[in-house]
Amino acid sequence: MMKKIGFIVIVAVLSIGVTGTYGAAQQFPSKDITLVVPWAAGGGTDTIARTLVKNAKKYFGVNVNVVNKTGGLGAIGMGSVTTAAPDGYTAGVITFHLSNYRMMGLANLSYKDYSLIQLINREGAAASVAFNSKFQTLKDLIEFAKKNPGVVTAGHAGAGSVQHLSLASLGLREKVKFVHVPFDGSAPARTAVVGGHVTVAVTTISEVLQLYRGKMVKVLYHEDTKRHWLYPDVPTIAEAGYPNAKIIYDWRALAAPKGVPA
Repeated sequence: MMKKIGFIVIVAVLSIGVTGTYGAAQQFPSKDITLVVPWAAGGGTDTIARTLVKNAKKYFGVNVNVVNKTGGLGAIGMGSVTTAAPDGYTAGVITFHLSNYRMMGLANLSYKDYSLIQLINREGAAASVAFNSKFQTLKDLIEFAKKNPGVVTAGHAGAGSVQHLSLASLGLREKVKFVHVPFDGSAPARTAVVGGHVTVAVTTISEVLQLYRGKMVKVLYHEDTKRHWLYPDVPTIAEAGYPNAKIIYDWRALAAPKGVPA
């Protein structure tokens, strides 16, 4: 069953050619499936999840309904998956943040609480400023922050997120004091930087693609070892002048409650 959930949520919805009779010939699924997303609508995780499941009914005769359960740095949504019935009708997206819950005292959750289905993706962080910002490069931002401690505000998906750790570690290395502004996911952080409510927003690279293409933000760096093909003019963190930066990748994966039959 667990393999079939993964097949439904990943293979079918990626439009791989599977006939619509497959689902009808099986006892499972006989009703809609819930896919829990632990972050706000419009963010990267939500967008990826909705893209994955949009064609599920076409191939299997049932919907995979995305339900956003936010809060607690994703702990509320991820925790809800562990308490769902292991009957195959609830799955969820788990993310990097799961690694930090126990250390931060947010939730007593670990990978062992899930039936793991499939890694979806991994990607590095990116820092963006409003397109009309005076900061043209990451060095511009860092030098200003050094001369004006406590002035640069940085929006991200919350303490312990990859986005927070990316900028916090850079700040420690460069002895820069940022004012961290946590949001309930990257979507509101993006909105805040475009609206001028924060100086910089740190998201994953994929989460600013439309804003980047629409010339609403400037992306100062991408935390990876090589440039992203969709952002050819965005430097890596090393190219931006910080070759010793520690790269931490965000990741997303599909999981089901522990005990779902394989």
